[in-house]
Amino acid sequence: MTRSLTQADFDRFAQISGDDNPIHVDARFSARTRFGRTVSHGMLLYSVLWAMVQDRYQVVGQRAQRLKFPNPAFADESIEFTVDFERGHGGEVKVAMRAVRMADGVVVCEGSSEFEIEGAAA
Repeated sequence: MTRSLTQADFDRFAQISGDDNPIHVDARFSARTRFGRTVSHGMLLYSVLWAMVQDRYQVVGQRAQRLKFPNPAFADESIEFTVDFERGHGGEVKVAMRAVRMADGVVVCEGSSEFEIEGAAA
């Protein structure tokens, strides 16, 4: 799925999460950083990936999560979000996740998670 996150998305996520670090919400502050502009919250990127998991499975528990945010994601840039599923034992699903900036192919989020899905034995 390709999606562009906006500055309004960054601002709403800051409001909901309480993470109002100026690198995410203050354009003047961010202009003086090495990034030169505001950057997405890493967990906002993960939230998009999480929604893709929820579109496929009814998740009742998360068993593990490993995430990296090796590069920044900026407002109004197209990002390709991908999730690859692998059924584990019982009701376990393993998911490889990745978000890549479309303009230059740079990875902005990658990782894996393990979930327990509905109807599976605990």
